[in-house]
Parts: sequence; C-alpha cells; structure tokens
Amino acid sequence: MDIMTTEQAGKLWGVTPRRVSELCRDGRVKGAFKIGTSWVMPADAQKPEDARVTNGKWVGYQRKKCRKD
Repeated sequence: MDIMTTEQAGKLWGVTPRRVSELCRDGRVKGAFKIGTSWVMPADAQKPEDARVTNGKWVGYQRKKCRKD
C-alpha cells in the first residue's frame, strides 16, 4: 500500500500540512491514520470538499443583541 504524508498531500492539494492534519483529525480524509504522532493516508486519497458556507446564509447564526443603556 502506497502512503503519503501530510507534507506530500499539502503540496498535492495546494494547502498547508497543518490544514491536512486538521482534515485528518476531523475524519474528512478517507483512509487516514496515525503512525506515532504523524498522519498518513493512502497515496490516492482525494482532497475533501470545501465545507465553508459560500451562499451567504449562516445556519444557526444569531445576531448579538445590543443593550441600550
């Protein structure tokens, strides 16, 4: 089985190794596992979809109420 490190995945996906580690920790990279303190994943692992809100609608967002004294 061919594996790649977070550094290799970061270069391939165009993100930082830190971001790849976060994606692995959150369970968003299929097949990722830890060896010691380092995350590794299959060499053919795909970059997860971007889960940020892009339509401008924030789910569960509530504006803070301002107190008027």
